[in-house]
Amino acid sequence: MTGLPPGATPWLHDLGRTIARHLYRPAYRIRTAGLARVPRSGPVVLVANHSSMIEPQLIFGMLPRRSVFLVKEELFTSVAGWGLRRIGQVPVRRSAPDRAALLTAVGVLREGGLVAVFPEGSRGAGDVSQAQRGAAWLVRTCGAVVLPVAVRGTLRPPDTRRRLRPAVDLLVGEPFAPAVGPGSAGLAHGTEEIRSRLAALVRTLDERRQLREEKA
Repeated sequence: MTGLPPGATPWLHDLGRTIARHLYRPAYRIRTAGLARVPRSGPVVLVANHSSMIEPQLIFGMLPRRSVFLVKEELFTSVAGWGLRRIGQVPVRRSAPDRAALLTAVGVLREGGLVAVFPEGSRGAGDVSQAQRGAAWLVRTCGAVVLPVAVRGTLRPPDTRRRLRPAVDLLVGEPFAPAVGPGSAGLAHGTEEIRSRLAALVRTLDERRQLREEKA
């Protein structure tokens, strides 16, 4: 088992992780915490906040295991699309539930892989004030645990000057098994539990960053 969808090339995936791990170090001071909480095996649905295209690449590179991301289909064009597929990433439509993408993710999870989802979908606000139901559906279908990940620092705060190599923080929370019952109501309840746990982790990271700023 590779932990990757059909058509992916494992060695290219691993090379991509290595590149992503070091790609942004010249531009940012990258600080990670909680990586030991990442389950090393078994089905995992990773959920993270998302405010720029940098967060997915950072998470992809920093995780200590292979990961399959659901990536907006607009990025799967020409050579870029070929490369994303070869490293095991899955195109997903943002305008409506994408059954093909979810079924591919199910296949990865049932082989014990890790699938990453950004639950705020196309909004990309980074505050996780709303969430789509794909993560909860995957948990209910595959019995996966949820791993929340918060990232802050990739965006310049409004009305401030860009600092030289600003700090970017990646915080991994505790994995948990949300209660996702049957039917639409069960999905809604599970989605809210996932959203609230991720939002709490983002707040924790914001508080840590604020304390560091005050001490600096």
